[in-house]
Formats: sequence, C-alpha cells, structure tokens
Amino acid sequence: MQLLQKFTVLSSLLLLPLPALAVPVTDEVDIGGAVRVNYGWKDYDDNSKLEFELFRADVNYKSKDGLFASAQYRWYENMDVVHHAYMGYQFDEAQSVQVGVTQVPFGLLPYAAHSFWFGATYYLGFEDDYDAGIHYKNEQNGWRYDLAYFVNDEIGDGSNFDRYSFDAATTAESPYEEAGQINARVEREFTSGGVTHKVGGSLQYSQLDYMADVSSVDGEDVDSLAAAAHWQLDYEQWQLQLQYIHYDYDVKNSDRIALGAFQYQSDIAAEADVATVNLAKSFDVDWGPITNLNCYNDYSHIMASGDGLDDSIQNVTGCAVTAGKFYSYVDWIAGKNMYFAGGPGVGIDNGDTSWHSRMNINIGFYF
Repeated sequence: MQLLQKFTVLSSLLLLPLPALAVPVTDEVDIGGAVRVNYGWKDYDDNSKLEFELFRADVNYKSKDGLFASAQYRWYENMDVVHHAYMGYQFDEAQSVQVGVTQVPFGLLPYAAHSFWFGATYYLGFEDDYDAGIHYKNEQNGWRYDLAYFVNDEIGDGSNFDRYSFDAATTAESPYEEAGQINARVEREFTSGGVTHKVGGSLQYSQLDYMADVSSVDGEDVDSLAAAAHWQLDYEQWQLQLQYIHYDYDVKNSDRIALGAFQYQSDIAAEADVATVNLAKSFDVDWGPITNLNCYNDYSHIMASGDGLDDSIQNVTGCAVTAGKFYSYVDWIAGKNMYFAGGPGVGIDNGDTSWHSRMNINIGFYF
C-alpha cells in the first residue's frame, strides 16, 4: 500500500463507530492498539536480530440498543493486513449475530495455546482463523452454541498470501481457493469440586474451488471435513487444555494441499490427526512493575501418513509477563518437521524431519 492508502485505511478505522482496553472516545466507542518488537534466535540459521514486529489499530463499538462492531488492522514489517472487521446485533443476553471478517468457531476458543506462537493448529488453519461470513452465537445455562457460514476467506483471493490467517493457497501445484464453509460448535461449561470444565465438539465442512487458470495439474472442486473434541480445565491458577482434531481435504492425486499466510505458502498433509496438550499456571507477583507471570508448556502433535508425509511436532515452553500496559512473551520453541521451526510445512516429509529450535522474545505495549 502507498502511504496515502495506508493513511486512508487507518483514518477509516479510527472513524468507525466501533470494545477493547482502549481510549473511551464516547460511552460507546473505544480506540486502542499495540506496538510490538521481537527478538528471535534460531539454531538452524544465523539471522538472529531485534526488530519491529507490529503496529496495530483497534476500534470497538457497543450501543445500549444491542448494536456492536469491532475492527483491527495490523502493520507488520513487510505487510499490512485486516485481522478482523465485523458488525453485529445482540438480540438478548444469550443470542447475538455478527457479519464480516470474524473468528471461525472451531475447537478451543479463543485459542488452543498460551504462547505467542500459538499451537500447531494455527498453522493448519484451525486456530485463531478469521474468514468472511455470518456467525450466530447462543450462550445460556452453561451451554454455548455457535453456527456460522463463511462465503470465503478474509480476502477472497487464494493467491494473495499477505494475510494473518492460514487459508487455502492458490498455487500451480495446489490450485484451490476457499469457496464456502459451514461451522457448528457446542460447548458445556460446569464446575465440580472447585474445577471449571469446558467440554465441547466442533464440525467444519468446506468447499474449495479448483482454479484451472493457474493450475499445472489436473483437478476439480474438492470438499474438506474437520471435526474436533476439546476439554479445558481451570483450577485456581492452573489451566489444562486437551484437544483432538481429524481433518481431511479430499484432494485428488495428492497427499498435500497448500496454505498461505504472512506472505508465504507451504504444504500441509491433506489428511491428518492432531493432538494438543497444554498446561499453564498463572502467578501473581510483586516484582517492581511486573504483576503477573503466566507460564506454560504447549504441545501439539500432527499425525500424518502417506506418500511424502511424516509426523510434525511443536512444543513451546515459556512465560507471558504482565507489567502495566506492557505484555511480553519469552518462548522456547522446539519443532520436529514443523513449519516456522526449520521444517518445510506441516506433516510433510522432505527428507529432513529432524528437530530444530528457536528462542523468541516479544515485547508489546498495548493501549
């Protein structure tokens, strides 16, 4: 984007009648954002550096009549993207509907992880994913029901990899684009013996268009099906997250499909099972400006079998640090055959499926 275009987008966001921890412009509108820097060290290259990571703008709106809206735009070092942008209506205390680029209701929400790096499910498009569509939510008597339909991904262009969410990428070898998706999710929350449980299940059915004009392989439109079961336990300052996913892209003549985000595309196994086991503990402290530590170990295992496929593992050990308006992560990421940790993709066998690791420190100022 040129400078004028960027200014126009930012101005539009700030003028939207849009809830965050931000500046109360009126009783109904809040404006906020964040600035973050990042340091990364990798054992598989010598490109360690401290750099600007993100500036973001948040605008949120909520009226006494039930109308609400929210938008977030992000500027990274090499790209700028919409994170989410939706408007909605709260029918009553239980029911609401939102339309726009909104979070896909699937699995553990809002995240199946505690770390800056999320879990492996994020890199498969099943965690913190945002698409364009309509989402109905009903929460009452300890139950939560979600039903959503998404027309396409947040951009509507599978060949554009400048995006936050991992979506089907349109490439010559994997010429597909998201073209309709239905999500259904149910969750039951209850407390027993001082332990709060959230137990639920999710289904996702999606269609992908075959883009013949960019294809170097024969193909046709395909379907995809994913199912998840999750269980979250909260006891005092401990949290345990368990999740199991099975997904299957019905791709013809291939065991792979491409996904794209953050300017790149990579292959994932077209069918796999994914197990997630996360454990975290929050500590209230009085260390000068530091008031809380949330330490965790997030483990994800992708089980894939087929021609040119192999398992992938991601394990993140770290702590999130709260100090006033600063929120920071210190993470050690170990990955076996894992994208963003020295691997070529997720569930892909390229001949080197060994372990690699990286340290990441992210410092953010949220306002």
